[in-house]
Amino acid sequence: MKITGIMIFWPLFMILLDEIQASKTEVKCNFTEKNYSLIPTDINKNVTILDLSYNQVTLNATDIKILQMYFLLTELYLVENSIFILHNNSFGNLSNLEILNICKNSIYLIHQDAFVGLNKLKQLHLCKNKIVQLDPDMFLPVKNLVLLNLQGNLMSSFDVPNQFHLESIILYGNPWNCSCRLLNLQNWLNTSNVRLENEEITLCRNPDDLKSYSIKTVPYGIECHSKFSSIPEDLYVSFMSISNSTFNHSLNNLTRNSEQEYFGKSWAFLVGVVVTVLMTSFLISLTTKCQKWYNFLLSYNHHRLEEHEAETYEDGFTGNTTSLSLSPDTNAEDTTIIFEQLHSFVVDDDGFIEDKYIDTHELREEN
Repeated sequence: MKITGIMIFWPLFMILLDEIQASKTEVKCNFTEKNYSLIPTDINKNVTILDLSYNQVTLNATDIKILQMYFLLTELYLVENSIFILHNNSFGNLSNLEILNICKNSIYLIHQDAFVGLNKLKQLHLCKNKIVQLDPDMFLPVKNLVLLNLQGNLMSSFDVPNQFHLESIILYGNPWNCSCRLLNLQNWLNTSNVRLENEEITLCRNPDDLKSYSIKTVPYGIECHSKFSSIPEDLYVSFMSISNSTFNHSLNNLTRNSEQEYFGKSWAFLVGVVVTVLMTSFLISLTTKCQKWYNFLLSYNHHRLEEHEAETYEDGFTGNTTSLSLSPDTNAEDTTIIFEQLHSFVVDDDGFIEDKYIDTHELREEN
């Protein structure tokens, strides 16, 4: 009975074993020195080791999308290409990748989430690029990293990430500044199990009196130890971050308040100037148009003469007739016209308008 059961399940066991062995089979694809500017799309989808060194690959958005097709990759080599920036999620779908070599490019910027998804990565080679500084948080996704190669960059300091459990690190060929800031790196190199490769040539570049010392053995003064060794490293980092944030917040508040005060006074002054100009313009225009409005209203200020006004007007005119008649330059016709114009406005009680022009004319005819 047992033999019969074994005979039945044996073929299934062999098929499963073949699939497991097939999944572990290495599929190598070498495309070095092909002058590729893009990662080719016609590569075997089961490729596990892909070498694209010595091409013109830039690892742009198109390359990142093509790389996601080769999710079985365990090793990727992009040595000496034209890569300048490692964008976020550049290797997001390569969860099986264990070795990533991007040496001899021109990388100067690595985004914080560039290595997200590389959960199994063990070796990361970033040698001979133009890296000046690295954010420690970018190494959080690569928790299984055992080898980090930063040789030949432009780094003067390096902040060790928390929970960094490397076995080997390569740091020579960088212009290390052995100031107090590098003491954390030295403490980590001396207290952890990490091995500093080529320690004898991993030397300080600055200051001048420490150029012959290795970054692992440089003698720091008491002032540096008093800053760092008196309190735990994590506590110091937390304290410094809080202090820096508090200082920056205070500085921003001070700057903001000063700017608000400055701009507040400026706006008040500007509003005052605008109001003054508007009021002055209004007064000038009002003064200019006042005479016109006065003349306009005066031209319509006519009314019916009252009885006493008519008599007064007529008497005044009668009293002045002698002066008109005595004037040597005034003739009879002009006197008649003036007399007619003035008496045209005189109204009697019975509605009859006395026309003295007719009487004067008849007298002239009789004479």
